[in-house]
Amino acid sequence: MASTDDLNSVQLQPDVPHAARIWNYWMGGKDNFAADRAAGDGVAQVYPEIVLMAKQSRQFLIRAVRYLAAEAGIRQFLDIGTGLPTMQNTHEVAQAVAPQSRVVYVDNDPLVLVHARALMAQTADGGRTVHVDADYHEPERILAEARKVLDFSEPIGVMFMGVLGYEPDLEVVSSIVNRVMAATPSGSYLVLWDGTDTTAAVVEGAERLAQSGGVPYILRSPDAIGSLFDGLQMVEPGLVQITHWRPDGAAEWLDAYGAVARKP
Repeated sequence: MASTDDLNSVQLQPDVPHAARIWNYWMGGKDNFAADRAAGDGVAQVYPEIVLMAKQSRQFLIRAVRYLAAEAGIRQFLDIGTGLPTMQNTHEVAQAVAPQSRVVYVDNDPLVLVHARALMAQTADGGRTVHVDADYHEPERILAEARKVLDFSEPIGVMFMGVLGYEPDLEVVSSIVNRVMAATPSGSYLVLWDGTDTTAAVVEGAERLAQSGGVPYILRSPDAIGSLFDGLQMVEPGLVQITHWRPDGAAEWLDAYGAVARKP
């Protein structure tokens, strides 16, 4: 847990809605302020499913990471745009299956970085959890830092979990994903999900978020998200709503699509 002194050292701007804190609020976390809750409630008024999306996105992460660690044999993870830690984070899921797993988190948010310091640890089996301060628009910097921990001659699970909508240009997004995946060897995986513009309500919710002062988030079509997996081999069931990716039970409908794909 981050200390009070660490939190006091960060410019929190509690009166300004903050993306990571809003998401934390939707997920039921406590790292948020009144402005974040007001912005989050404004979105939920027109798109109540946003709370379900936040919680189900973590369930998708859990299932995807567990698949990679338990079935695909992945022991290295690069989680880009990790956000505030909540429950069942990537390193917890991976290291529960394989304690030797190494996880590199990437974010450039000062509040996230403060909380991340408490997660940096090394297991007795050689597993490691570290955090890199970088923006996903800097893939070469991310890769350079990740190489200090991860072995890029062995497969890596690369993750972009609901974060790429902060970049409005799809070509830029595609370039970021491609540059990271190009540095990984055959047998690596891409895990990616994002919000989609598949109903009028979710589009209105995104508009309400921008109006509240939150950072605008660009919703894309499922086809646009699917294009980010070009050249990779989809793991069944392919690109689907995140609730439908190998669900543990009944799958609800959501404006969020994702997939897991292997690099040949």
